[in-house]
Amino acid sequence: MSEFDIHAAIAILREEYRSWKTPAVTIVAQHDRSPFKVLISCIISLRTRDEVTAQASTRLFERADTPDAMQSVPVDAVAGLIFPAGFYRNKALQIVEISKRLMCDYGGMVPDEIDELLKFKGVGRKTANLVVTLGFGKPGICVDTHVHRICNRWGYVSTKTPDQTEAALRSKLPAEYWIEINDLLVAFGQNHCYPLSPRCSVCRLAGMCAKVGVGTSR
Repeated sequence: MSEFDIHAAIAILREEYRSWKTPAVTIVAQHDRSPFKVLISCIISLRTRDEVTAQASTRLFERADTPDAMQSVPVDAVAGLIFPAGFYRNKALQIVEISKRLMCDYGGMVPDEIDELLKFKGVGRKTANLVVTLGFGKPGICVDTHVHRICNRWGYVSTKTPDQTEAALRSKLPAEYWIEINDLLVAFGQNHCYPLSPRCSVCRLAGMCAKVGVGTSR
């Protein structure tokens, strides 16, 4: 098979994206480009369905939407507000601790550099990249399970971990697509290109895709 045409793929995904549900964290960023809200909604979203993330984030931000306000909310109250997000008790503690550290060490401002964000407990490269891209509009490539799986399925990269995929995309993916690749592939993965039994028979990218690792499709 010839080299995967990323330009054609992105053009198709942009068209299809209009009919798919927008990822919850993206909605938060679109509504109010607050790096703090993006950071907190990212934490809530880990191992949590998008509908739950959206509802939990809304409830929490109605109570506190800045680090200063959040640091004063009891951990149990935060846990109650974000329930039933996965690992909600641990996330509540993390959210309050991050808010306190932002106030103590950063003057209440969320850092706009990935390496600085990675210093916060529980913040990985996925979350750090989302904060930088969606919160600050700076170049970055957020690689979650969808981006990792789909880029390998296409045959565009050949990697074993999301971190390896990020490194490969940073050297290969045209810079113009860096910020939007996560949005497009998360929506694609949630609505069409499933981990198991993807909808290949009705996929406009089927003729381009190497279908690496695909067993059964529909």
